[in-house]
Amino acid sequence: MAIDNFPPSLQPIIQQGFLEREFQDALRSRLAYRYVADREEFAVGIGETLTKTRAGLKPSVTTPLAPNTNTNLDNGLTPLYFSVEQYTLTINLYAATTDLNMVTSRVAIAPQFLLNARTNGEQAARSLDELARNALFAAYFGGNTRVITTLTSAGSTIQVDDVRGFQNVFVNGVQVPVSSFNPMTVTVGADSYNLIGVSVDATNVSTTPGGISGELTFSSNVSVADGTAGNTVQAATASVIVRPSGRTNTAQLQAGDTLTMANLLDAVATLRRNAVPEVEGAYNCYLDPVSARQLFADPDFKELFRGATSANQVFRRGMINDFLGLRFYPTTEAFVQQHPSLPGIYVRRPIVVGKGALIEGDYAGMADDDIAPRDAVVNIIDGVAMVTRPPIDRLQQIIAQSWYWIGGFCAPSDTTTTPTTIPTATNAAFKRAVMIEHVG
Repeated sequence: MAIDNFPPSLQPIIQQGFLEREFQDALRSRLAYRYVADREEFAVGIGETLTKTRAGLKPSVTTPLAPNTNTNLDNGLTPLYFSVEQYTLTINLYAATTDLNMVTSRVAIAPQFLLNARTNGEQAARSLDELARNALFAAYFGGNTRVITTLTSAGSTIQVDDVRGFQNVFVNGVQVPVSSFNPMTVTVGADSYNLIGVSVDATNVSTTPGGISGELTFSSNVSVADGTAGNTVQAATASVIVRPSGRTNTAQLQAGDTLTMANLLDAVATLRRNAVPEVEGAYNCYLDPVSARQLFADPDFKELFRGATSANQVFRRGMINDFLGLRFYPTTEAFVQQHPSLPGIYVRRPIVVGKGALIEGDYAGMADDDIAPRDAVVNIIDGVAMVTRPPIDRLQQIIAQSWYWIGGFCAPSDTTTTPTTIPTATNAAFKRAVMIEHVG
């Protein structure tokens, strides 16, 4: 590990493992979204993108075989095959570094070393948590948007706030671009239309976190009544978003639309309708402190915990409530945005997730010699590489402390789960999480 390259005064710090322990402790900071990701190893030598295939189920058989057709070699049976779907995981390199000049820091060299290691660890943990959050929400925002420019006359193209979830359709389990050959059924306002094209704005004006504004083109004209600004635009395979008071898009939320226990129960019911597995016995609910405060003020929630000796523990350590079927995780990384039209009002987004909602791919060769040279000290902590480079400047004074991660996150779809195989299932392409939008 090239410890000999360090000045003698610093070698005991490395040999006693202080830096590794500091880095590991920092990575355990209280973040939320990466926790739900299933960790998979991304093998060496297969490129930067991996396509995975998920097999679906076959429909139930509830009709008895007629005796008069039970003949010949096929016994009157027609072969039925399960469907498949594919999703893609792409890896990238993420990294950051800090320099330490041993001369200018010689008064307190050890604490500065440890402080840099701790700060790097916190930065790495927060970065990966935000990557996980972004991948999760990108899928579960999909197919839900609104018109942002009113049509002056009936036309085939409308301007929308976010085109995510409208750009591709699943054909035989594979995502292909929307076209006249592969249309998507979309409800605009009160009517359904066939979407045949999507274009992205040169200048993004979306107000949705991570959103991409653009135009949707249909095979027929959209009426002015449907193409009025503020109207909801929803794909047939849109992810389920729960909002108070039956609001159908973000801009419709009003000042009194706060988080309630009923919203959480609706989200849990949707996950159970889709037979989404729980995470160690419950669904995880990630929410910011304001959402949690509103939930405590909800009359139904207060009634549920009236007289319970453990009520004050609900949000302290991610306690499970058997009735709700939820485990609560307060986080400061939740998406919060200014309301699109109401000043001083913010839109908040708790999300309830089940097992398999997110996949993390960690590159298997992250610490190989050609990536992590032998003349550096490299430790892999919770999938992240901590690198301490000895001085290589002319005066042998500047040490570099860095971290890097090679990997990626993706939210897999569940298009093969349909009412044909699970009668209570929804038509959403992504079924393993339910977002809740409310104000606060």
